[in-house]
Amino acid sequence: MTVSSGNAAIDADHPVRDILARLAGLTGNGRVSVQRILSCFGEASFLPALLVPALIVVSPLSGIFFLPTVMGLSIALIAAQMLSGRRTLWLPEILLRQGVSGARLRQAVGWLERPGAWIDGLTTPRLGVLFVWPLRLVPVLGCLVAGLMMPFLELVPLSSTVLGLAVTLFAVAILARDGLFVIAGLALIAVASLIPLVIVHRFG
Repeated sequence: MTVSSGNAAIDADHPVRDILARLAGLTGNGRVSVQRILSCFGEASFLPALLVPALIVVSPLSGIFFLPTVMGLSIALIAAQMLSGRRTLWLPEILLRQGVSGARLRQAVGWLERPGAWIDGLTTPRLGVLFVWPLRLVPVLGCLVAGLMMPFLELVPLSSTVLGLAVTLFAVAILARDGLFVIAGLALIAVASLIPLVIVHRFG
């Protein structure tokens, strides 16, 4: 299903805080679905659509069983459509129907406000060479890989959170043209890949 269009413009200087403010506006509802969340940003708003599930995974909501898997699959589908050049966002009904209570979303938004402001405060245009073809595909590919990893690592402590943070950095990097965030996102994917190995080595 194509997500219905809405107000898609995002403040590139403060993208995380902008998105958190929009999410806060939805928390009065009894239950907030993925479709309702994405509809706030419009059917052509791929970057906000990447940021929203990534932030949800970074927040304490990642502790809800199966939610990191849903968010990871959403991220992977969104990134795949960006790579294919699709102009409007599509997600299957089964993903769009998933959601969380307004109360839990409100708590997550409150928890994310301080780290979100910190991330926004660090962004600045730099390392522009990473946004020249074909290197500009790297952050989108990073989002695809991170999204596909989430279902497999959901039960591994910290893995989903680290991957969600990686996707957050990739999306912010594209919005702000901050190449340093691209490098940081790739480093976080490497860290998430190592977490299961460390756990097996320590407790195996």
